[in-house]
Amino acid sequence: MSVLHLPNPAKDCPSCPRLVAFREKHRTAQPDWYNAPVRTFAAPGPRLLIVGLAPGLRGANRTGRPFTGDYAGDLLYETLVDFGFARGQYEARPDDSLELVDAAITNAVRCVPPENKPTGPEIRTCLPFLTQTIDALPSLVALVALGRIAHDATLSALGLRRAAHAFGHNARHDVRPGLTLFDSYHCSRYNTNTGRLTREMFRDVFTAVRAQVDACGA
Repeated sequence: MSVLHLPNPAKDCPSCPRLVAFREKHRTAQPDWYNAPVRTFAAPGPRLLIVGLAPGLRGANRTGRPFTGDYAGDLLYETLVDFGFARGQYEARPDDSLELVDAAITNAVRCVPPENKPTGPEIRTCLPFLTQTIDALPSLVALVALGRIAHDATLSALGLRRAAHAFGHNARHDVRPGLTLFDSYHCSRYNTNTGRLTREMFRDVFTAVRAQVDACGA
């Protein structure tokens, strides 16, 4: 999926036994699914990196592309198209015409976890891939963390203290010279169904992101 050579786990990454067992279970039950660590999806030289939590079981774990195949992707990709960070038609499958523009999408944990809940050790084990991904993209001027776990993982990847950068929807943090972290509640169906995150709230975050990216020039 990625057009860049970015750090990604091997297809049969053995690092997290619980996630390996879950992956193998679904490889047996659903052999036509992707069922592997999901790679970063990126345009060349992106200035924006979006960090999610982990692949959804019937979303990216099935399709192999971040946020593709579940409701979170419906909202995310609609928003990215509207704000000029993607083009084409999102059809919830990896061979649709959707392309990212000046953006990349990854996850704090690359393998699907049971009940969408990775453990602390699993998050820490996968952290080097996030660190290396950020370091491999010197063009970045903005990061978007979708949810608290993604926020905390991103701070850890940057070597920053969580206490100095509290998570909050639509909060922004200057994390490095020329690099700003924006927070959003995760665009999950649960959050939108309960009203914790509305479409307008999500768009407010990307209004700020768009302004930041544009202010930094090409």
